[in-house]
Amino acid sequence: MGQRRSFSSIINHTLCAFVFSVHKPEKVSWVEAAGTIRDGLCVYTALHSLARLAPGRSVLVLDGASPIGTLAIQLSHHRGATVIATANSEEDKQYLDKLRPGVARVIDLSKGNIDLAEKCLEETGGLGVDIVLDAGVILYNTDDHVTKPKLQPHKHDIITLLSVGGHWVTREHNLQLDPPDSHNLFLKGASLSFLNDEIWNLSNAQQGKYLHILKDVVDKLSCGIFRPQLDELVPLYEAKVVMEMVQKNEVKKRQVVQL
Repeated sequence: MGQRRSFSSIINHTLCAFVFSVHKPEKVSWVEAAGTIRDGLCVYTALHSLARLAPGRSVLVLDGASPIGTLAIQLSHHRGATVIATANSEEDKQYLDKLRPGVARVIDLSKGNIDLAEKCLEETGGLGVDIVLDAGVILYNTDDHVTKPKLQPHKHDIITLLSVGGHWVTREHNLQLDPPDSHNLFLKGASLSFLNDEIWNLSNAQQGKYLHILKDVVDKLSCGIFRPQLDELVPLYEAKVVMEMVQKNEVKKRQVVQL
């Protein structure tokens, strides 16, 4: 039931934020708006508010073919950053290849034992990546990781590939760092932030920034900078089935329910 309440709250949050706070340009459809507004908010919170995205910086987007990853790549490229993205399958890799020149390099994690840190250091000339946006990380080693491809990096890999003064934005709410991990971040002068886009609703003092972000997301959707991955409209009577598929990570594109 916890997951169902969370799903419902996401819908309510998105509709309230969009209907009452943001003007929809005529050229933007309701489907595009509904399928983009929350992911756009996550991306802006991660890259602008937390990581201070700027031209000339390097950005690693893990699971770049996901709906959030796609918008993160598009925003980073628009801001003049060099983007490295990971793919979890051959299909994902082909999709990311089509986004070029938005993506400077695609690293396919499904191809055996790929050393993500080594590939990123190679791409950045040994300097490391300035900004990392993860899609979850491995917290500890298990026997499964010996026989199965690692579609998520280990937390030590992220720390290794970070540049001096780099910034790691994580969606892993259970992330725990051991003292040696914290010491390595300290030596690099690097920082770690937790991505929680709901934070804007916890303080009235943040409402101005919140509204500005929502407006900017819709503006970038209107002018074609954001090009979201949207699946076909789902009728209301199929919403329960689609919700279960989303919870099991069986869908890749953003699902929009037609009321």
